[in-house]
Amino acid sequence: MKKKAITLLLAGVIAVSGTACSSYSTSPMSTTREYQATYAPTEAEYVAECTTVEGDYYSSSADACVENEEGYYTEPYKDFNTEEYNTITENGFVDVANTPLSTFAADVDTGSYCNLRRLIREGWDLNNVASSIRTEEMINYFDYKVDDTDKVFSVQYSVGNCPWNKQNKLLVLTMQANAGINVPNEGNNFVYLIDSSGSMDSPDKLDLVKESFKLLAGTLGPKDRVSIVTYSGTSETLLVGSNNYNEICRALDKIEPWGGTNGSGGINAAYRCAEENFVTNGNNRVIIASDGDMNLGITSQSGLVDLIKEKKESGVFLTVLGYGQGNYSDANMESIADAGNGNYFYIDSIEEAERVLCEKVKQTTVTVAKDVKFQVEFNPAEVESYRQIGYENRQMSARDFTDDTKDGGEIGAGAQVTVCYEIVPANTGSGSDKGLKYQDLNLSDKSKSGEFCTVSVRYKAPDSDKSSEIEYPLVDNGISNKEDFNFICGVIEASMVIRNSEYKGNATYNSAMQLASSGKGNNKYRADFLDLLARLGADR
Repeated sequence: MKKKAITLLLAGVIAVSGTACSSYSTSPMSTTREYQATYAPTEAEYVAECTTVEGDYYSSSADACVENEEGYYTEPYKDFNTEEYNTITENGFVDVANTPLSTFAADVDTGSYCNLRRLIREGWDLNNVASSIRTEEMINYFDYKVDDTDKVFSVQYSVGNCPWNKQNKLLVLTMQANAGINVPNEGNNFVYLIDSSGSMDSPDKLDLVKESFKLLAGTLGPKDRVSIVTYSGTSETLLVGSNNYNEICRALDKIEPWGGTNGSGGINAAYRCAEENFVTNGNNRVIIASDGDMNLGITSQSGLVDLIKEKKESGVFLTVLGYGQGNYSDANMESIADAGNGNYFYIDSIEEAERVLCEKVKQTTVTVAKDVKFQVEFNPAEVESYRQIGYENRQMSARDFTDDTKDGGEIGAGAQVTVCYEIVPANTGSGSDKGLKYQDLNLSDKSKSGEFCTVSVRYKAPDSDKSSEIEYPLVDNGISNKEDFNFICGVIEASMVIRNSEYKGNATYNSAMQLASSGKGNNKYRADFLDLLARLGADR
């Protein structure tokens, strides 16, 4: 298979061309941002140098449409790649004696898996895109067996041998929000916020966006309303509060790509529209569809995050849909979703759009719990050390767990969150030999209960600012569902091999395929994952 080369460059040392201008800011969640570029375009491939027109900044390298004194010109740079991802440093092992609490925000995003699927199918070399891989989003893309209860969350878990390190154990925990929970819903107030800039002029971008939103429009009930806001150099409201499928489709069909990308202007306009049409006891949500590349208005990731944090106080939720390639900013899309009571999906096909917006419409658009946080307390009598797999950019301090001013994640009706820990069992002799100077290691009577750990979940109702808390003590009862456990192990191994993780142990593509295959069942999405692994394995 012929590979497309991806070269990673740090933000401070990008050098593309004397006529190219692009500016990116460091994410508040990481100290560096990663970039890829296939090559630097020649001068002939630019229409003009970056210019300032009436105080606005236009970037010929970041958008396909450049404005100069003579007007707008469209010049697609199909092979110029400025895709960007936040840097991820994997979680390491933590001694329970020192740090018994693992605290993090819930995350039901699946964007990383679908983006990886796109990269594999198009033959990209994955050696240098480790930070595009977020293991938790790969795991959470798939559904697992969880028995329903009448509680807000149902829990299913397994403790088994770790396949890539036989000395250790693996805890796999899936929590599912109750799909039947009684959340008042007087109707959906959806605002479609569509990036209509020049860079969206592609079949896998604006064309696919339109078809995606038509699918969602087809699911509307009698109480539901849709507004449509677009943004390029400026924002425009095309439709307000319509329930008419044909009217919605006509408005979508009129959208044409042009100009720069003032994402912040579009966000302001969309939230204003959502607030003006706010449905009390309803589901008020902005659904943004974009390639994430923003070069007008607020362009820094930190600035966009601050804007979204401000807007979420309105009670309007957020769904982020990513599209396209070449200039795709996974970094922006994920960050604004995390900041805005939102979720993030990458749409690489009409089939994926149907899955997210039709098959899983309640999970992706109906919030049953917001600011959801998890805290796992490990029992030192059972666990010597642990390593959380994934969720690197959702980590929180232990004290943030009970602080209601600290944001968690949003979970929709019936949505699942799966969390995995590699465990070093107690009394294995593999921990530190150094004694602790200030800590009394005498264990309480509760440590003798046989409990592996206790999982605490803290969350707020969609219309509340006060948290509730639930606790789930877990005992090592072995593997509850062999198929799910093996499949998840296969996903984790594949992720670690792609990332060339220092924790991959004996993991290989072949062992990942064997594990995933034994847990495939009749699930078409798991079968698709195995097809991706087969492509990767054939190239190794």
